[in-house]
Amino acid sequence: MGTHVIEAGFPVNSDAEFEAVADIAASADNSTTCGLARVVDKDIEAALDSGVDMVHTFVSTSDVQLADSMHASREEAVERAVRSVERVRDAGVEVMFSPMDATRTDEEFLIEVVEAVSEAGVDWINLPDTCGVATPTRFARMVRMVREHTDARIDVHAHDDFGLASANAMAGFEAGAAQAQVSVNGIGERAGNAAYEEVVMAAESIYGVDTGIDTTRITELARIVEKASDIPIPANKPVVGQNAFSHESGIHAAGVIENADTFEPGVMTPEMVGATREFVLGKHTGTHSVRKRLTDIGYEPTDAEVREVTRRVKDYGAEKERVNDSTLEAFAREVGVTHEDEREEVRA
Repeated sequence: MGTHVIEAGFPVNSDAEFEAVADIAASADNSTTCGLARVVDKDIEAALDSGVDMVHTFVSTSDVQLADSMHASREEAVERAVRSVERVRDAGVEVMFSPMDATRTDEEFLIEVVEAVSEAGVDWINLPDTCGVATPTRFARMVRMVREHTDARIDVHAHDDFGLASANAMAGFEAGAAQAQVSVNGIGERAGNAAYEEVVMAAESIYGVDTGIDTTRITELARIVEKASDIPIPANKPVVGQNAFSHESGIHAAGVIENADTFEPGVMTPEMVGATREFVLGKHTGTHSVRKRLTDIGYEPTDAEVREVTRRVKDYGAEKERVNDSTLEAFAREVGVTHEDEREEVRA
């Protein structure tokens, strides 16, 4: 796909996860591989031993997490963060540091931590919206603030508790972040993370940025992850959902048939993400969609026949669900629409 960095896992978590991270690190020739580690010596050593190109180490910095999750003081958190960053740097490996729960962290303390790890030589500072409470405006302000206190590159990590993860990731880019952490189909803790497909396509299509990612395989990738994770993709999921390029409304479908730009973004076509456009038949369908679909499956309807089939589609759609091809064919036969095969027989 051309993804720049793959955070392959948490090597210290188990032998199986260590082996998985090591396998990915050994085979991902065109991507930087990264291993996750707490600010704990055994975590750092496991990540380094796995052979990754980058170690991402983190510590809670919000007071609530320090007190009731880390059971550590602010001073201890800073000390552990600096020691972990230095250990990775001494090993000659790229290092990223996260002040976990940054968006609920006291700003003065956040800057203190950022400056401390920057002096220790950190390469990347990741700003995580761990509980998904940021808004794009606030998140962008935080990114700009942190940039004023470090020479490290900024990475952002957004959660989707309020449906703002992808927007926050893009706000991070606008404010100067060089990288965003994402997951395919947005899967992750609770409501998930910023979605790979949404962030990539927003960057490519709305912002006009060449990400270097092969967007034509995004839908294929989404289906692979859907199957492997056993987490279904919602039909209305942006970019990769079944309905992402589906049109039922008569007004929408008629416009798209004439010119796809009328009711699609225009800057993002189905072909760009390896998907196909679909005209859905139901209670909102108009004659344009019915005529197109009948023609696609080999019928040669008159205007009157199209109107009559459309009426039946609308009535059926109001009581049932979508009209599939077999149902449409049944309507066509009832109305007496000629099929191209029958036309050939008559000509013969």
